[in-house]
Amino acid sequence: MSRRRIGFWYRLAAVICKPPLLVLFKRDWQGMEHIPADGGFITAVNHNSYLDPLSYAHYQYNTGRVPRFLAKAGLFRSGFVGLMMRGTGQIPVYRETTDAATAFRAAVTAIHKGECVAFYPEGTLTRDPELWPMQGKTGAARVALLTKAPVIPVAQWGANDAMPPYAKEKKLQLLPRKTLRVKAGPPVDLSAFYDREPTAEVLRAVTDTIMAAITEQLALLRGEPAPAEPYDWRKAIAQERRAAREAAKAERAAAAAPAEAAAATEGAVAPQQARSTQQAQEDEGK
Repeated sequence: MSRRRIGFWYRLAAVICKPPLLVLFKRDWQGMEHIPADGGFITAVNHNSYLDPLSYAHYQYNTGRVPRFLAKAGLFRSGFVGLMMRGTGQIPVYRETTDAATAFRAAVTAIHKGECVAFYPEGTLTRDPELWPMQGKTGAARVALLTKAPVIPVAQWGANDAMPPYAKEKKLQLLPRKTLRVKAGPPVDLSAFYDREPTAEVLRAVTDTIMAAITEQLALLRGEPAPAEPYDWRKAIAQERRAAREAAKAERAAAAAPAEAAAATEGAVAPQQARSTQQAQEDEGK
């Protein structure tokens, strides 16, 4: 099987989702020629809005090669969303369980069957303050090395204008009408890694190569230079925690300072009072 048929459930999802997307948003789609016409492949996509999976899925659907997303297992369990996730053949990810590797095996199997598997290598919405891709996780790299399938970097921008990430209220900001921009780049050249043992260092190097390709496409899409280094969320959290500990320590020290000063003053006054009392007693004796 060289490619997966779109199928009933994907067509139903398109019937439901495409009309509002067409009406509410403008589109700027680039690089569709880089999406393989046949055979299994991987797309690696940046993530900066809760809305951007719909933006990317719309783009990918129109290439005729529908993606299978890796998504949280909880989305498959109930309701209409779960029905659609199962019907369209998305791949559940069981995080931090003994079944966590199942998703990667399913991804490898899908690619060998000629399907497209879409990864969000960051694993969550970017925490970068300027919404550039942050440091990625190694799942896409593992599957890429196992399958040697083409890895297509996909950048997207604009959905974040309609639904900013981490906003207090997850409300659509539809006016003025936003443009959903999606751009696919040429396959990432990973051939230098294919004959190497997939150690942690190799997987990190492959992941960084993929993330650099996504960032390059996003810089072209945004028309501005990208940061020299990707945002390291773990390092940023560690720095924030360290700063918080130091601030708390300084606050405790500041709060303790008046008490220490009062104690020191009391310690200095007490001998003086004692001497004054002794002097008074001596004067009475005279």
